[in-house]
Amino acid sequence: RPQLLMTPKLQQAIHLLLCSRQELVNEIQRALMENPFLEECEPEQEQVKVDQERPSADDKDSPWKREKVVSDVAWEEYLGEFSSSPQSAQQEYEPAEKGGSIALEACHAAEPSLEAHLLAQLLPLPINPEKKRIGECIIGNLDDTGYLAASDQEIAELADCSVKDVPEVLGLIQNFDPVGVAARSLSECLLIQLHARNEDRDEILTALVRSHLEDIEKHRIKPLLRKFHIDEETLREYIAIIKGLEPRPGSSYGSSHPCYISPDIFVRRIDGDFVISLNEEDLPQIQLSPMAEILSTQEKSCSGKEREFMDSCRQSAVWIIRSLEERRMILCKVMESIVRRQRDFFEHGVYGLKPLVLKDVAADIGRSESSISRITTNKYVETPHGIFELKYFFNSGLEGNAGSQVGSESVKARIRSLIAEEDPGSPLSDEEISLRIKNALGVKVARRTVAKYRESLGLSPASKRRKFL
Repeated sequence: RPQLLMTPKLQQAIHLLLCSRQELVNEIQRALMENPFLEECEPEQEQVKVDQERPSADDKDSPWKREKVVSDVAWEEYLGEFSSSPQSAQQEYEPAEKGGSIALEACHAAEPSLEAHLLAQLLPLPINPEKKRIGECIIGNLDDTGYLAASDQEIAELADCSVKDVPEVLGLIQNFDPVGVAARSLSECLLIQLHARNEDRDEILTALVRSHLEDIEKHRIKPLLRKFHIDEETLREYIAIIKGLEPRPGSSYGSSHPCYISPDIFVRRIDGDFVISLNEEDLPQIQLSPMAEILSTQEKSCSGKEREFMDSCRQSAVWIIRSLEERRMILCKVMESIVRRQRDFFEHGVYGLKPLVLKDVAADIGRSESSISRITTNKYVETPHGIFELKYFFNSGLEGNAGSQVGSESVKARIRSLIAEEDPGSPLSDEEISLRIKNALGVKVARRTVAKYRESLGLSPASKRRKFL
């Protein structure tokens, strides 16, 4: 089976897809400093297109001829599934409207998500594309606390691979930072952490984690003393080790102190329709430097190393300009698909959020799921209802009345609202919340599902929410 080689240029293109807005600004500024063939466009200047035909009646050997520059880049060959439609089909998008400033308090979001943190560890690994695809599917199916709900068979179907290939990649991710992520149960999560600490050689400790966590939680001490023939002090030492492990390895990501952000894209309602525009404020616009062309005409008189350096800079300059255009186009196409499929959200807010998966948007714009996952990581959109990460619009569905579906995020929002409005002296049980969601949204949600969503929102059970006034 042919494999896509991860050349430095392809790695750069993928990296630019993953970059947040501020990271992108830093990357462009770094490229401007390092590459003499690049320059920043003046506001009134028209950007020099990298594929523009340059008039040259008497410089047939010029390295700036369109055919040579484009063939040197080999864009389609390098970028593969990430390549764009032909230049003639590309759409021009207007920049964000002037005066559309955003209140500072509306521009904060959680720190980089668990998914982004794990992808940053996965993508640079020297493993084949199929294993990376499996890894992306695993990471994309983690819940807010870092647990994996999907089976090996489901991951294999998503990644279009053999089931036997999944455990190897899963084991790799489970030892990423934070260790224990992608486990399917609490005991598995803790056992992975013990193994990483080389503490899994103690048979009593591993047995306690594997089979007796409930006994420890409910303080059933005496049966454990009899079973393992140890004294109480020794048992308490084991329990202290277990309590020092992290039961929710993903919970510290995306939920700590806020960092302030500027959205990558705007969706505004104009004349009854939703208009999409990129936020290009303070984003450097780059072009090929005219001075570099002058230097290139003198290339024949340069030494071999000098010619090699100039050729490398020229190709790198063309490549980064095209990579930025590719990123820009994919981001707009993805947002168009999201707006089309989640129109009820943009019309009415979170309760209109529909089920949506990466595969749906990938089919819409003719890209792979991994491309959609990359371009929606650490990207934010300003909507009529606030600023959201693009990942927010992807959520699973729950079956409603008459075959309709309700997005899981809509259910979570209803749970949060019900708990916020409840009587503190008589808080709602998960069963009562389930019944109220059924009446409000027309979807049957099991009590255990309510409990799962409530925990993912960081909300305590009814017994711990009760306040005696």
